[in-house]
Amino acid sequence: MRLDVITIFPEYLDPFRHALLGKAIEKNILQVGVHNLRDWATDVHKSVDDTPYGGGPGMVMKPEVWGPALDDIAVGVADAPLLESAQPHLIKSSDADVHGGGDQEGVDKKPLLIVPTPAGKPFTQDMARSWSAENHIVFACGRYEGIDQRVIDDATRNYRVEEVSIGDYVLIGGEVAVLVIAEAIVRLIPGVLGNTRSHEEDSFSDGLLEGPSYTKPRTWRGHSVPDVLFSGNHALVDRWRRDQSLLRTASRRPDLIDALRASGGLNSADESVLDKIAAARPVRVSLNVLLTPAEWVRSQALLSDVEGFTVESVDAEEMSGFCEAENMLVAQYQQLHGRSPVVEVVHRIEITGTTTLSDRDVTRAVVNSAFPDGTLWYGTTIAE
Repeated sequence: MRLDVITIFPEYLDPFRHALLGKAIEKNILQVGVHNLRDWATDVHKSVDDTPYGGGPGMVMKPEVWGPALDDIAVGVADAPLLESAQPHLIKSSDADVHGGGDQEGVDKKPLLIVPTPAGKPFTQDMARSWSAENHIVFACGRYEGIDQRVIDDATRNYRVEEVSIGDYVLIGGEVAVLVIAEAIVRLIPGVLGNTRSHEEDSFSDGLLEGPSYTKPRTWRGHSVPDVLFSGNHALVDRWRRDQSLLRTASRRPDLIDALRASGGLNSADESVLDKIAAARPVRVSLNVLLTPAEWVRSQALLSDVEGFTVESVDAEEMSGFCEAENMLVAQYQQLHGRSPVVEVVHRIEITGTTTLSDRDVTRAVVNSAFPDGTLWYGTTIAE
């Protein structure tokens, strides 16, 4: 694949030379040419922008600079040195290893021009997957108030033009967006990633967000890896991962669930999981717990691991005086240890969240998952 990037800050594109993109360049899977837009400016100051017609703030990038730049790159006469990998690796591929879409009958062979802009359509994984088969992509990095619209309109003579946005926010220029889009595309080209499953199981590859991932050690700072991942039952592990993706997507991007359902991408097991999520009810867990301050710090981190309970907020305070409720815990401690607590402090904890468990089971799940064995506590769960 050949990428050409037009910018007024060529040094901004140096990240192309690093990590996996740098490896792809070295293996000749990827070629990147970076062009300085000012090379096509004709005045003594090499200016690329001017004031907008109709008034308004900022400057607009000039068509008489952008037009010739795009024309030259489309026909291959623009002269720009190709980027080289910043850190050469041991394995290099031959020219025969270059991957691309190839020439296809009946397909428009004009290069693809991508213009990052907040006014574009949202960039998606499906776009990245489709564009990873392209042979030649050109990126136009706008600045200021953007590029004169006539440039975009005129470019359709030589290009297939796509105006895209990487999010609902505004950047200083298009270079950062180009790096995002290019990396999303290039990583899908065969040979760039060592393991094809890496992108086959990505977020969005099946319409869902990717679930949590774990590695060694099995237990870290009190957090344990889910037992199912050690079961050796691949079907069970795959189902668990699918369920975790459904849970995460339903919580963070319910629009993706709606889209997947509309396209027939959910099976009966998926719908059963989603029904349980929909049935989750809001609850408040109120606890008095005797802990050291350090134990409470560790317990706070473990609250996110409580199975069957999604925590939304946690409020806690240390109780400096002992009323009747706290005396119950202190009395228990004295009875067990033959002395009064020294570093242990009564913490009054309020936790809100959603669950499909019973009130009693929620309370037990929180205590058993978050607090050390033998912790003295009392409390209850009530529906909100």
